[in-house]
Amino acid sequence: MSGLAPAGDTLRAAALAAAATVPDPEIPSLSIADLGVLRDARLAEDGAVEVDITPTYSGCPAMAMIAFEVEAALLRAGLPRPRVRTVLAPAWTTDWMTGEAREKLRQAGIAPPPPGAGRAALLGLAPDPACPRCASADTERLSEFGTTACKSLWRCRACREPFDHFKCI
Repeated sequence: MSGLAPAGDTLRAAALAAAATVPDPEIPSLSIADLGVLRDARLAEDGAVEVDITPTYSGCPAMAMIAFEVEAALLRAGLPRPRVRTVLAPAWTTDWMTGEAREKLRQAGIAPPPPGAGRAALLGLAPDPACPRCASADTERLSEFGTTACKSLWRCRACREPFDHFKCI
């Protein structure tokens, strides 16, 4: 961020690094940085270390736990007076997920959203997800909702295994 002294830049980097260690409570193999939920950090005028997070969708029940875990991570890192802000604009999109996040989802048996598919998915034009187990494209949606509201339930016609698909937003 512009306007921060070198000490502020170092503090910002330390805050982002500490917060990046926080796992997503619903998919613990992913960090909030992998998901793109971790947005920024700064030294506030009152001396607090502020970290911004953005929910994957409004009403996400995991946000309170994420905020608590970010504060704890900042305290463990020795950062002063942690404060977590939930930032709603711009709205989170699956395009903020890292390539590593998509691979971690696949390894966890969850079909990741393809990069850049958000608008196509909203219009019903996105291709069906490939099976995260056998990579077959011959899949069918069983339910708009999977194990969490941000996932839908699918089945692979080739290997017959059910799987969650992380919804494009």
